Amino acid sequence: MGLISKFKEFRSSSSNGKDEKKDGTTEKEMSFLEHLEELRWHLIRSFAAILVFAIAVFANIQWFLDEVILAAFSNEFPLHKLLCQFNDSLCFDKIPVQLIAISPYEQFLKSISISLIVGFIISFPYFIWEMWRFIKPGLKKEEQQGLRGNVLIMSILFFMGVAFSYYIVLPFSVQFLANYSLSAEITNQWKIGNVIAMVTQIAIGGGLIFEMPILVYYLSKIGLITPEFMIQYRRHAIVILLVLAAMITPPDWITQVLIFIPLLILYQVSIRISRVVNRKREKELNS
Repeated sequence: MGLISKFKEFRSSSSNGKDEKKDGTTEKEMSFLEHLEELRWHLIRSFAAILVFAIAVFANIQWFLDEVILAAFSNEFPLHKLLCQFNDSLCFDKIPVQLIAISPYEQFLKSISISLIVGFIISFPYFIWEMWRFIKPGLKKEEQQGLRGNVLIMSILFFMGVAFSYYIVLPFSVQFLANYSLSAEITNQWKIGNVIAMVTQIAIGGGLIFEMPILVYYLSKIGLITPEFMIQYRRHAIVILLVLAAMITPPDWITQVLIFIPLLILYQVSIRISRVVNRKREKELNS
């Protein structure tokens, strides 16, 4: 019951007079089940937005597959063209991989999978906005002002992570895996489902990891993280970041380093964010 009471306290907490309506009456405190019902509708609207975009993607699924999911396999991909201009040895005609489907339903099911994943990526800002609308009533006015713009910042960081992973990390991953061979007698035949999983894992994984500054901001705001703590355990954090980089990238050191470098930069930025938040928090506690 402790968790339930904390949940109710968070949603009903407010500044003086916040629960009073304009006509002077007082709003009735919502029960735990009413809070869950409200959360359910926020989630339903979020999933509805994902579904709308997913349907639009499914209607153009062949274009998305050829021009987005499999774009890194083409020599026309931006990074491939840039590397080719830099060094002729990096130019290629075609990635030496044959894509196959080995079950009757695989292509259709993967079409649905692509649609839902791309729908989630596109509707991410709306999903975050719905979660903000659910949390907002439980915050004081000064807390709402302090968190103003967080939906935009989270969306920008997410899309930056997706773009970096897609345009930089993914093509290096494809190049390494397609050209690595145990023997000249082995032909690369990749299941289309595995290729889609690799692309989405790298893109979404990068987007979520780029949310690190926001996570540190909230943890610092409630006093769970301090800049001193982050500096003291920087070496441990580096190991964790390397593990995270390895989890969302194929097993080659180039792509792992490519994703690790921005993560290390974000960690340093997060230390500065934590320092600013903790200074403000200490000032408020002492006042």
